[in-house]
Amino acid sequence: MPQGDLFDNLPDPSTEHPTVDQAPPPPGSRRAAREAAQRAGETGAVDVSTTPLDVRPADAPSSADATPVTTASAPAASEPVAPKEPISAPAGGGTLEDLFAPSDDDHHAKPKRKRRTGCLVALIIVLALLGGIAAGGVWVWNTYGDRISDAMGWGEPEDYAAGEATGEVLVTIEEGFTGQPISLALYEGGVTKTEDVFYDMLIEEGLNPNFQPGVYKLQERMTAAAALEAIENPANRMEHSVGFAEGTTLKVIVPTIAEALQLPVEDVQAAVADPAAYGVAADSLEGWLFPAVYTFDPGVTAPQAIQTMVDRTRESLAAAGVPDAEAQRVLTVASIIQREGRTADFAKVSRVIENRLAEDNQETHGLLQMDSTAQYGYGQTHDGPVSEWPWKDVVGDQNPWNTYQHIGLPAGPISAPSAAAIDAAMHPADGPWFYFVTVNLDTGETVFSATYEEQQQAEQQYQQWCEDNPDGGCY
Repeated sequence: MPQGDLFDNLPDPSTEHPTVDQAPPPPGSRRAAREAAQRAGETGAVDVSTTPLDVRPADAPSSADATPVTTASAPAASEPVAPKEPISAPAGGGTLEDLFAPSDDDHHAKPKRKRRTGCLVALIIVLALLGGIAAGGVWVWNTYGDRISDAMGWGEPEDYAAGEATGEVLVTIEEGFTGQPISLALYEGGVTKTEDVFYDMLIEEGLNPNFQPGVYKLQERMTAAAALEAIENPANRMEHSVGFAEGTTLKVIVPTIAEALQLPVEDVQAAVADPAAYGVAADSLEGWLFPAVYTFDPGVTAPQAIQTMVDRTRESLAAAGVPDAEAQRVLTVASIIQREGRTADFAKVSRVIENRLAEDNQETHGLLQMDSTAQYGYGQTHDGPVSEWPWKDVVGDQNPWNTYQHIGLPAGPISAPSAAAIDAAMHPADGPWFYFVTVNLDTGETVFSATYEEQQQAEQQYQQWCEDNPDGGCY
């Protein structure tokens, strides 16, 4: 039979009407309570004798047979009971499914949620793109920021502004100092803003001042031009003060003392010729004159000045816990440390020296092989480019300071060590190192190695740096 005929033969739907139970409800039943509530709505009164509401259908079992239902207490008689709003059926009738079918509003809501999701995705993509651009900008600035600033004129000025000078600083200009070491001394003393600004000014303006050694009274935060003017003013040179830097040798210290204190150089040479006069059990006072700035009363003699410097060295030895019997040995080690390493590496250099001196050392067989000792023994005083050394002659010389030729420590100290170097000599760091090499002469970066193979790799770094910096002072 065709589908159309099948549905055409169905009977017309009829409307089912619920039957009404005309029998009075049992007293106390929920039906009785409901009817009482209806009457109360019509009359405005509530029958308080009607207790818990019976919500069962009319044809359900009586309350006596039903399971008890817990309900809220009935309202007080004085409180009106608001009738519940009836649930409206769908307009124009309909079936039960119509109640749960989505309305037109629901159909319109779904596309809105999709649009919101799409907008959110688009926003995330835009933010990601912006974040990528920002990250790229940060990378470019971190990598090329200094060059960009210099090109655009945004860089930090290398010189202080006029009028910023304040306070008081003592700066020592040693015998033989030229523009570059003076520029560094001014920067380290807090006088100038950068370590090159003073030297650059001399070069750019073609200046060649005749700097006199001595101690100068300057100020912090001076311009390079103001610093030069102050150094050239004799009034700022302290006539009875003298100073010299760490790592300086007697060959430089003696004329510096004579010049600064206005003493005959022969008097100073005679004063340092007899170490026993100062209680020093050594052949020379090398390493025993502490590097610092000293101010003396007018009329000070050379022996008085030397005694003050020796006493200052003894103070540093005592502060490091050095026994008197070990003073000469510790000063010898400290003087090598001072010449070979940066302050930050002093304790490591000290450990290398001790490891090489150990009796059971099979790596270097007790040879320190320190360039500074060979240079000192050859008669050089550590000044001037290393590239100018006659290297084979220096390390091949048989003098008693050449640790390439003689096992153990050199014959004595090779420079004036600082308090930090003395302390490092007394307290070496823990480590297995037998070698070290400076791989960057500009920064002083040094690599420490436990084996010769590691040392060779570090030396390759040094050679590469020398190739990249042909004027860097390599030998």
